[in-house]
Amino acid sequence: METLQKIALVITIIGAINWGLIGLFDYNLVAALFGEATMVSRFIYALVGITGLINIGILFSHIEK
Repeated sequence: METLQKIALVITIIGAINWGLIGLFDYNLVAALFGEATMVSRFIYALVGITGLINIGILFSHIEK
């Protein structure tokens, strides 16, 4: 499970960088690379959202120990 959380954390960080680009420069890297509202870009957005949910486990991992 630790490997899955590390992969999820990397994907979440990449998503956060994309949101930072949108907020600071009005530049959407995902849309620029894969097109606006394509199946690939929608998959990437969904993947970032799912990995964010997986990372909730990291937030509460100290409780299990």
